[in-house]
Amino acid sequence: MDRTVLGRTGLEVSVACLGTGGHSRLGQEYGNSFDESADVVRAAIEQGVDFIDTAAGYDTEEIVGAAIAGRRDELVISTKNHIIRKGSSFLGDDYITGAEFAQRVDESLRRLGTDHVEVLHLHGIVASQYDYCVAEMVPVLDELKRQGKVRFTAISERFYVEPMHETLLRALEDDYFDVIMVGYNFVNHTALREVIPRAVEKNLGIQGIYAVRGALATPAGVQKLIDESVAAGEIDPGELDADPVAFLTAPGVAGTLADACYRYNRWAPGSNTTLTGTGSVEHLTANLASLDRPPLPDAVLDRIERIFGGVETVTGE
Repeated sequence: MDRTVLGRTGLEVSVACLGTGGHSRLGQEYGNSFDESADVVRAAIEQGVDFIDTAAGYDTEEIVGAAIAGRRDELVISTKNHIIRKGSSFLGDDYITGAEFAQRVDESLRRLGTDHVEVLHLHGIVASQYDYCVAEMVPVLDELKRQGKVRFTAISERFYVEPMHETLLRALEDDYFDVIMVGYNFVNHTALREVIPRAVEKNLGIQGIYAVRGALATPAGVQKLIDESVAAGEIDPGELDADPVAFLTAPGVAGTLADACYRYNRWAPGSNTTLTGTGSVEHLTANLASLDRPPLPDAVLDRIERIFGGVETVTGE
């Protein structure tokens, strides 16, 4: 597995980061046992992945903790905590206090079976919540760093709510966070213009998400996104073939649509790591193989830009 440096953190990590949330949550969403899900984490580690991302809200921290027992020192762990009270809208203002947030972090560490994490995110922040994060949560993050419970601070966005990355653009004006989690894919790659170049200037670590989301898993799902984008005036239908994404799996390009998606994200200029999540060891192995393959051909990347460069409203969710 290829390796990279996570921006100014200086952490050397695998280019593949195992995500333990999403629609699968290590297979917990479709019936995996605790042990089966832990085996997926162990399989990722055996195949060279040493960067694992989880969150209190995924209910997978205990699974990760069991899987990494005895190997903690070999790994970089990223976790996340919400700033909203449980049961309230993730997009609202029913905030917890900084002290409550710190308590939640302690609970995360207990579930993970560790005394610290390398990266801690404020989880899924939207622009209306950003000022509260700065006033209430940033001082707490600094204190957690002082205590040694957190090495580097981070913020993740809700790409499906903010396809133009309003929260991260606010964060990039400041200098409170060492790492960002940002959504992009071959359909909506506004982050490659608006976010990632600025993050690179500040030498922030970048965790890329949404390479293969629900709609991007099948040609039919991509077709729905294309139809929505054509209706919004963001794609010129004259640029589309009868099968608008067949060029991604043409001979010499990619073996599958998912392969093309992962390679697009993995080789995006400036990005450090790409998250991949699954509940199947077989599926995991295929995804990791894609993330270890070369970039898509330049002609294919040019065509992606020509077709999808104006998409700003759909995300693949």
